[in-house]
Amino acid sequence: METIVELKHVQVARGENIVLHDLSLRINQGEHLAILGPNGCGKSTLLKTITCEVYPLVRPETYVRIMGRERWDLTQLKRRMGVVATELPGKQTLSTKGFDAILTGFFSSSTLWPNLTVTSQMRDRAEEIVQLVGAEALRNHPVGEMSAGQQRRIMIGRAMAGTSTNDAGGNVQMLLLDEPSNALDLGAQHDLREMLRALAQQGVAILLITHHIADILPEIDRIVMMHEGRIVADGSKSDLLTEKRLSKLFERKISMTERGGYWNAW
Repeated sequence: METIVELKHVQVARGENIVLHDLSLRINQGEHLAILGPNGCGKSTLLKTITCEVYPLVRPETYVRIMGRERWDLTQLKRRMGVVATELPGKQTLSTKGFDAILTGFFSSSTLWPNLTVTSQMRDRAEEIVQLVGAEALRNHPVGEMSAGQQRRIMIGRAMAGTSTNDAGGNVQMLLLDEPSNALDLGAQHDLREMLRALAQQGVAILLITHHIADILPEIDRIVMMHEGRIVADGSKSDLLTEKRLSKLFERKISMTERGGYWNAW
């Protein structure tokens, strides 16, 4: 199976502080996994390391290879990995209609500026994405008039457009989401999770960063647990999503219940 991400003995510093400690991780094509841990444990820094937004300290034993390559032009890498932005690309996006906001993913722009040329192939791919993310009702609505959940749906579509390898489109190899349910109400959380499930079932690999147990989709079968900048466990959901494991990870007594393939903890 093709390896998408391979990290060995990675250390990352922010200022004078080491925030990732001797971290090793391998992710294969088609895997669905969740990186789980408390706030401040290094989850988001790990995501930025995978997307080459931050770089590890140079050490002889350190090794980073993303999609078979050790060096990437970031523009090219973004066309292979669908990183879902937690914030809108810019204030101009607020006045951009839903369909056009998805099209901006082809250009990594905040809106469709007059100098940008949208091809018929791009529009066809965007039409496919609208269907995939269930955004048909949002295509003519300005993003600024959408709810947080609706905006998240459009941003996922935008990330998928950005992964096209050419004007004719293509399939995202991995969708990366950092705390996707933050700021969403219960109904919007449910809709988001069901949409992500549909994408996973159609072959889109999901890498989910979260501290919310309920975000972990039934399709996700691998859990990576992080604590204080280290991977402390990496294994199957059945082995790691237990009250004992979670109580140790979050340093408090955790109780759990399961319903319909989802787990909830309190």
